[in-house]
Amino acid sequence: MSRTLTTAMSNALVADVVRPIYLVSMSFDSGETTSNINIWSGLGDLTFESVNFLGVGDLLAISAVEETADISAKGIIVSLTGVKAQLLDVALTHEYQGRPIIVRLGAFDDTGSLIADPTIIFSGFMDTMTIAENGDYSTITVSAENKLIAFEKTKVRRYTAEDQKIEYPTDKGFEFVTAIVEKEILWGRPTPQSGGQGSPNGGGIGTVHF
Repeated sequence: MSRTLTTAMSNALVADVVRPIYLVSMSFDSGETTSNINIWSGLGDLTFESVNFLGVGDLLAISAVEETADISAKGIIVSLTGVKAQLLDVALTHEYQGRPIIVRLGAFDDTGSLIADPTIIFSGFMDTMTIAENGDYSTITVSAENKLIAFEKTKVRRYTAEDQKIEYPTDKGFEFVTAIVEKEILWGRPTPQSGGQGSPNGGGIGTVHF
């Protein structure tokens, strides 16, 4: 995740008048199509990188974005109140858990133009979502995990047919692995013994354990 500010953004954030904004992108998956919800903390439509962001004003709330010295994974909470019907439908009918969410910090200059290159201050995955209905409007609250959480999760894999088929469903390379566990295999063929002396050909049986 990049938090390096451009010169223009750095100057905007230390100016006498600061006009900061947030841009939030959330990706949802229906199994057949991917739907994105793009919102920003102002009013009206805003275009950034050819993507249209819907202005929701102060109906958008974002918890503090923490950055720690030990690079630990800190999550955030994004809340949106007064949700429109089409956005609520996406939230209810599309898969969200584990889907990407990106929060950018941007700013306007004194002419009202968006300063180039809003910086990404959070990049992660949606974890849990709650929807609260109160009369005429709904509130969606999304809890998101930082993508650094992936480094804290252990990945346990096994040399089994079931594990192999997670990524390669038709692969049968490990189909007989369980059958050879602790199996004794006779290697070679027996040779006749005479008077306790070995065969002049030096044959014998080798035993291999798995």
